[in-house]
Amino acid sequence: MTEWLSNAWNATSHFFTDMPWQMWGVWSLTICLLMVGLIGSVVPFLPGPFLIFIAGIVHTFLRPESAMSGWGIVILSLWLVLAYVIDFASGMLGARWFGASRWGIAGVFIGGIAGLFFGPIGLIAGPLVGGIAFELIFAKKQLQPAAKSAWGSLLGAGVGLVVRVIVSLAMIATFLIDALWW
Repeated sequence: MTEWLSNAWNATSHFFTDMPWQMWGVWSLTICLLMVGLIGSVVPFLPGPFLIFIAGIVHTFLRPESAMSGWGIVILSLWLVLAYVIDFASGMLGARWFGASRWGIAGVFIGGIAGLFFGPIGLIAGPLVGGIAFELIFAKKQLQPAAKSAWGSLLGAGVGLVVRVIVSLAMIATFLIDALWW
């Protein structure tokens, strides 16, 4: 009985002393950044796609054995740019689709920036109020067409959120494919 216990103890101690803890630490950090980045693609004030990009870069510097290739970093950078272009343009394109004037689009943009300072409610209400206010004051539209274009900005932002999550998942897939298989 004591020989079995001794062998089990030796096997366990060799497992933990021979374990490459640096590898586990780097992969744990990378996976945490990837998960927070994916959550941040939905939650306001968390730069989700940027955190996914940082996860790829940090992993490349800390673990050269399983680093991303140059082309993988370029593709990840292109995904990052696409995510932010979609983020900025989706509300304005939605407003334009629903008949907003240039003033309404400017109001959606300025309202979105002002809404950043009022938390999650401001991110929704800011573009709506900005779009309606600019349509009423500067474009001289009636309330119904102004509200329709503001609704378009909200709908465009919702579609942009879904597309941003898809782009974030594509970024994670790009990292995993490049780091694990290429």
